[in-house]
This record gives sequence, structure tokens and C-alpha cells, in this order.
Amino acid sequence: MSVDSAPPFSIRDCALLSIATGWRIYTLGELRAGVAAADDETIYFHFWGGLLQPRFEEREFNNDFAAWIRHDLHDAKLAEQVAVVDPREFPNLGVLKSELLDLIDERLVEAEYLHFSHSVRPFEFMRAQIVVFGTDKSVTNPEQLGELVPQLSVSSIFYHFIDARRRVPTAGDDFSAWLANFGETGTRLCDRLAQVDPYFIPLTILRDQLAAIFAEELGGDHAAR
Repeated sequence: MSVDSAPPFSIRDCALLSIATGWRIYTLGELRAGVAAADDETIYFHFWGGLLQPRFEEREFNNDFAAWIRHDLHDAKLAEQVAVVDPREFPNLGVLKSELLDLIDERLVEAEYLHFSHSVRPFEFMRAQIVVFGTDKSVTNPEQLGELVPQLSVSSIFYHFIDARRRVPTAGDDFSAWLANFGETGTRLCDRLAQVDPYFIPLTILRDQLAAIFAEELGGDHAAR
């Protein structure tokens, strides 16, 4: 596709709904069984959902599994191991789930008492459902997108830069899939965006990082104000 024929990029927004599965567990052994049976939407929610969940305190752990293991099972070692798992490094959620299961299995062999160590507060498995809606914003070239990024809602950033990885795994995100139509400029931007890991930072900081990349590559002051 030539630059002239590239379609406009339409900005979308989203909401992440939490759907209860009805599955509550109290031990690490039960957590292992729950993870093994969990579908992709459940694994997705507990690794990525926290980025869009409103919280009054700073997140200590990036995924719900690590937080529960640390605060309710009081297993600092396994919690630290699970906390550093970066879902972006895995080709799909099935492989990510396998990594989590391997960590739990190794810990259960290492500390057999954890099979039976009982938490007072259960871990509740939830599923994610993304509700997507349109906005009145669209752009026709990279410069316009660079000017718009600092103004986007964090849920739009989540949808186009994080959730997009399930829709356009080869491009990595919606921005890059569209920017690939714009020759050398698009290629430079795609290369820079591919280096951003969104997992360990708040969405507000992620938005600032994306805005800075556009400003540096395109010139001008597109950084968030």
C-alpha cells in the first residue's frame, strides 16, 4: 500500500469489564489447578487488567497472581518470581500460562507445605471482556497522530498499544500496523515503538513515552503537557 492510499487511522476507546468465573481458591495447589483450567481471557485479565483498574494505592505487583501469593499465601520467593514475568515476552497467552504453571510446580516441589498452606482471603478468578467504542478522532498522517497521542485517554492507549497485540501480533500494536504504510518515517517510528515495554509502567507514563517518540522522530513538541 502506498502512502497516498493509506486509510485514515480512527481512534477507538475501550472499557475492560471484569466477569466473575465463580472459581475461588485458597491454596497454591488450588491456584495451580485454576491456572491450568483458565482460558485466555482469564489469564489476560490477571496479567493486564490491573492497568485499567482504578486503584487508590500504587500497585506493588504488576499481576494479580503475584500479589495474592505474596500478601495472602505469604510466599515472598514465588511472588517475586511471578512478578517479574513479562507477558510481552511470550508469543501468546498459552505459552505465558505454561510459564506460570512451571514456576508454581517448581515451588510446590521445593516447599511441599505450600500444597496445604491455606489463605484466609481467596483468589477469585476473573475473565476480561473488552467493550470497544468509537471516538470522533481520526488522523491521516504520522504528524497528526503525534499531535494527538498526548491527548488520548489512557483507555485508548491501552486499546491501541496493548490490547492490539492480540489482534495484530506481527505489527505489535495498532499504531505500528498503520505507520508501516508511511515509508522511512513510518519504519523509524515502528522501530522505536517496538522498543517500548508497556507492562511495568502506568498508562499515563506509557502515553508520555509514546508522545516523546513521535516528538523526537517527527520534530516539534508533541510531548504531553
